[in-house]
Amino acid sequence: MSSVSTGSNPSQLIPCQNLINPLVTVICICYNHQNYVVQALQSVVEQDYSNLELLIIDNGSTDRSVERITEFIQPYPAIRFIRNPVNLGLTKAFNQGLTVTRGQYIIDLSADDVLLPSRITKQVSLFEQLPTEYGVVFSNAGYINTKGQLIGYHYEIDTHGFALATIPTGSIFRNILESYFICTPTMMMRRAVLGELGGYDETLSYEDFDFWVRSSRYYQYAYLDEVLTLKRQLPRSMSTQVVQPNNNLLASTLVVCQKAFTLCVTPDEFQALATRLQTFIRKAFYAEQVDLVFQFDHLLRQIAQPNLLTRFILALNHLQLPVNIVYQLYLKLRSKPL
Repeated sequence: MSSVSTGSNPSQLIPCQNLINPLVTVICICYNHQNYVVQALQSVVEQDYSNLELLIIDNGSTDRSVERITEFIQPYPAIRFIRNPVNLGLTKAFNQGLTVTRGQYIIDLSADDVLLPSRITKQVSLFEQLPTEYGVVFSNAGYINTKGQLIGYHYEIDTHGFALATIPTGSIFRNILESYFICTPTMMMRRAVLGELGGYDETLSYEDFDFWVRSSRYYQYAYLDEVLTLKRQLPRSMSTQVVQPNNNLLASTLVVCQKAFTLCVTPDEFQALATRLQTFIRKAFYAEQVDLVFQFDHLLRQIAQPNLLTRFILALNHLQLPVNIVYQLYLKLRSKPL
């Protein structure tokens, strides 16, 4: 699983009318992924699913990504390539792709991730057995490093490759509010759901939490218990950016939480959101985003009173202490092997 073969079949990327296999669209968005984009694209052309269209969007790369993409697509006239002169942001670029494609099912592929060969076949097969209230099929993923070496799994697996934990499925709105548990690049989305939501929210810095909240309120999710995607772990991933001062991710998270508040119905849903808000208060505090801490707190108090730890952090927040450098040091020390 730590590598992908280099064979290819150009005919796999020619969209066709197929009454048995619905058209699947892969939208691959690239930004400065010169070292990985060819492997990502190769993983698409090697899919064992026949009715497939691939759209590549270079989102203002300043490295050699465009050159690598241009060379790769030469044997594949059916592949479409859009080159944006500037970075539009992930959400706008994805919506750009959504408007010019026509697949019944959609995969949002980052140019540093890899699809395993039977992923699309297996996800479509499950989707076609599900009622229309199911809007997303997701699966397990393997984590790879910059060299493509397997370093772990999103859900730990047993000797047969099955997840050790019980993964929420069906109506998962409350679960989405409780914690991050879906590996984003494993998702296959029903186009009708994206159409009803108006695509991704282009005012946000990232897409997944918002999409999960809005879609899971009205649609169900199905989990396919198999490793079908390789997600690459990079030093400048979004998870590392969220602790940086002045990042825009937490402001987007507040907007999503405000949306979630209006969508909550049951007491346990409100409680799940309240618990998550206290987590975001801590994250904003560590990122020294003082005003944002109080905005999260304002939303929290419409549901419940903050717990003792949160009240302590709120008190410290008034002092505007330079805590980020200490927190960054703590994260570095925690990540080092003993």
